Amino acid sequence: MLDDIRAALGRQLPRLAGAPVVPLGAGLDNVAYEAGGELVLRRSRDDDPGVRLAAARHEAALLTAVAAVSSLPVPEPVFVDEPTGILAYRRLTGAPLLFRPVADPAALAEPLARFLTGLHADADGTLSALVETDGAPGEQWLADAAESYETAAEVIAPADRTRVETFLAAPPPGPARRLTFCHNDLGAEHVLADGAAITGVIDWTDAAIADPAVDLGRLYRDLGPDVVERIAGSYDGDADAVAPERVVFYARCALLEDIAYGVESGAAEYARLGLAHLDHTFG
Repeated sequence: MLDDIRAALGRQLPRLAGAPVVPLGAGLDNVAYEAGGELVLRRSRDDDPGVRLAAARHEAALLTAVAAVSSLPVPEPVFVDEPTGILAYRRLTGAPLLFRPVADPAALAEPLARFLTGLHADADGTLSALVETDGAPGEQWLADAAESYETAAEVIAPADRTRVETFLAAPPPGPARRLTFCHNDLGAEHVLADGAAITGVIDWTDAAIADPAVDLGRLYRDLGPDVVERIAGSYDGDADAVAPERVVFYARCALLEDIAYGVESGAAEYARLGLAHLDHTFG
């Protein structure tokens, strides 16, 4: 991909054509690099060039629309390079909360509540028009969590397995009264901060029309119940989004998924953090 990045920069921003390019990471869907300390360049991992270009164009359109309504910074596109299917956007400041927790997590609650209120409102439907619906029922979430647990159980202490198994044996919450536009993967790895200030929300690949409690669930998993209780107190959207039983349900499912991912992939940090958050998530 490095040759494609150089070619894209040469076409789009020649002043950065010779800038240092360093890898930022790779997920299931995308691979990302940084150029010159100021640009992030992302491309779909799909082998089909047409699919890669379509994904880049879609993400650029979505990021532009989100930036217009978000109370927090989000990546804003600089260019889409058609020959390579590479999307470039300005690098945001700060580091992911997953790897650099803040001293006072409660300070994050009000800006996150404001951000989620505006995001979930999707007042004119512009955001929802750009994404698919992810309306998996609670039964499917629970089945996926049980599958994750089969892998995660090997690193979960016996005393904690009882709590997890009790959760998996209980019925899930009913369907949400309203599905709306969501980030849909709002974990601490996708929230950037510098000191006590949130500096951005990244990785909108999974954005969808979904149960808004999903966004709160991942924050509960990573930041804990006290922070989410404060978010709920300032949130001005649908009450279902902050209903404790719904938020905790999604938090527990997501935590088991994270631990299983860490075990299967060798990404030990995900398993380690998942285990560190298990007590408050299944408390």
